Amino acid sequence: MSSRLLTAAFLLFVTHTLGLPLSPSPASADDVSFRRDVMPILFRAGCNSGTCHGSARGKDGFHLSLFGYDPKGDYFRISQQMIGRRINVARPERSLLLRKATGKVPHTGGKLFDANSEYYETLLSWIEAGAADDEGPVPEVVGLELSSKSFVFDRPDMKDAIRVTAVASDGSRRDVTTLARYHSNNASVVDIDTDGHVTAKGPGDSNVFARFNRFTLGAEVIVLPSAEGFEWPDPPVVNYIDKLVFNRLQQLRIVPSELCDDESFLRRVTLDLAGRAPTVSEYHAFMSDTDTKKRERKIDALLKDDAFADLWTTLWAEQLRVMGGNYAPVGTHIKAADAFYEWIRTQLRNDRPLNDFVSEMVSASGSNLINGPANMYTMLVHGPRFQPKAFAADFSQVFLGVQIQCAECHNHPFDRWTMDDYYSFVSFFSGMKRKPGVEPREQRIYYDPKTPPARHLVDGRPMPARTLGATTPVDHDGDPRRKLAVWLTSPNNDMFSRNLANRIWAQLIGRGVVEPVDDVRISNPATNEQLLVALSARLVDSGFSLRSLVRDVCNSRVYQLSSQPNESNRRDTRQFSHARLRRLRADVLMDSVVTVTGVPRGFRGFPAGTRAIDVYPRLSGDTGGPQFGDQFFETFGRSSRATICACETKTEPTLSQALHLAVGDTLRSRLGAGGRIKKLVESNKSPEAIIQELFVLALSRQPTAEELNAMRTLVTKSGNDIAVYEDVLWGLLNSTEFAFNH
Repeated sequence: MSSRLLTAAFLLFVTHTLGLPLSPSPASADDVSFRRDVMPILFRAGCNSGTCHGSARGKDGFHLSLFGYDPKGDYFRISQQMIGRRINVARPERSLLLRKATGKVPHTGGKLFDANSEYYETLLSWIEAGAADDEGPVPEVVGLELSSKSFVFDRPDMKDAIRVTAVASDGSRRDVTTLARYHSNNASVVDIDTDGHVTAKGPGDSNVFARFNRFTLGAEVIVLPSAEGFEWPDPPVVNYIDKLVFNRLQQLRIVPSELCDDESFLRRVTLDLAGRAPTVSEYHAFMSDTDTKKRERKIDALLKDDAFADLWTTLWAEQLRVMGGNYAPVGTHIKAADAFYEWIRTQLRNDRPLNDFVSEMVSASGSNLINGPANMYTMLVHGPRFQPKAFAADFSQVFLGVQIQCAECHNHPFDRWTMDDYYSFVSFFSGMKRKPGVEPREQRIYYDPKTPPARHLVDGRPMPARTLGATTPVDHDGDPRRKLAVWLTSPNNDMFSRNLANRIWAQLIGRGVVEPVDDVRISNPATNEQLLVALSARLVDSGFSLRSLVRDVCNSRVYQLSSQPNESNRRDTRQFSHARLRRLRADVLMDSVVTVTGVPRGFRGFPAGTRAIDVYPRLSGDTGGPQFGDQFFETFGRSSRATICACETKTEPTLSQALHLAVGDTLRSRLGAGGRIKKLVESNKSPEAIIQELFVLALSRQPTAEELNAMRTLVTKSGNDIAVYEDVLWGLLNSTEFAFNH
């Protein structure tokens, strides 16, 4: 009886807390199910949300599992933890669960629903029936369906509604529109109320989402701007990328910018593919070329250059946290990091298929000094012992773009991943171990097949290794990583190919189709789903060739659009209607400074002549923190590789950066050191010609007439002094135009 009383009180509390209309009550009190009827009300009311009783420590002495991932535990806490208080089966209407929810007694969460609501009636019926838990198995929700997957509104203030249907494991279907929770990705474009009513707010594209149980499902919403004055220019289409992007822009009534000029293209593509600014000779060769295919040929030439592979080696090294001194004792294993770095470089220079490249790393074992890819396991996790949970989190985030670590303590709040998925994935790495090798610097990486699988946090049951989304464990020979590698890199695993395609696109365009690139989830959808599907399919069809997909992107008109917006696309930040202004990465900016000045930069611990993109951090034996190798890197936001998060690389401009370029030694000490300006002055060229060459050298363009006149006046007043030319170059290198790719 006490159990029934507590359950009833709990239900009444939820009803008051929610304050929302409820779908029709069960036919009778005996039909009320704790899991099917009571738990959804708690979810709808927000009782088990992260800001209320679902937080890690609960609230006001009452704790529920986040979004109801542990119904058995929730039933105990409601009905047994404080018998006769939260639910009162003797006097159901006196149950604290109901009184707080309806605001009859003080409640931190306020009034949630009325006593005449169907939420209240359902909870009251459950308590009156004895507040019992379900007996036997209860059909589980296995998916959601929305009445519409997309909405298109011709103007603001238009409205529509969405209905949500839950599909259960027994095949039954239930309308849960009044039990789901809703949110919008962009309230300035579209709003959705608590009952699923969608209202257009302003022009643009966004998504609305419905969540019920552990599932989230979204619908795309487009609010069109006024058609007055809009005329589609029908720009030329080079490939599938242009077709899909332009179709989207036409649908949204956004006119793309014009094609960029040759000077802008040359600088953009050289920075993106070679990691440096173009040289003067490259500029003149390209600008004098009259072949209509010269842009294609330039792209091909840059892709064949080792500099392209070297740049992508650095990008992969950041994702995989390649650092010297990752092992105890700190600072003694630079050789292992070098082995891993050079292995990555070799694979990329040979254009090895990216799925084979990743597969070898995932299943790697052996000496860290001999077998380079085995170092991935020591790079991702620092310290003397491996951490299976850290491996699971990093592998899913790097190779799938999925942050599965959110499901460690509860089901993922914004995606489909459960705690079962998480701990089964952790089991792929439970047996990862290492032991000393022949020499002090050597570690031998291996998988111990005797290691038991990870155990579930809630009930402690063993969770054999299974891939994400699978329902059965993998069948393996003692090392499940081999099966993980096969599944992960399979052409049929679109999570893998979409992740790689999205990262490649983001590197070249400045923004992912899914952004951030390492936070792929249902509630963070692609801005152009068809584009991402096509990029992913192209990567698979090419045999996972990095160069092939990069070639497609760079040859597209979308990549070559001007960064100058027009009136139609000025506010667009999501649909790639114009080139995105991108501040140069720290290493690319440094290599561009070296290219312009002709004066190399030395990096401690690396041979003379090493490019900035080839320098990786090393851990300090004193602090254990990363040593960037150059203060310039830290100032300009190069990744510290402390985590695998894409956010580790900072590209936002700061005051410190401006001061560093203005008064630091990076520029000032290089302006005259290489003798480049002195040679120009002694070449007997006119001041105009020298100024023009300095502009080409620094900005890969000719000066405007206004710029040329101003600079010529300055030089003439100084008597053609070398110092003035140095000041001109200093000003160009300090310009925003030099620090950004545009």
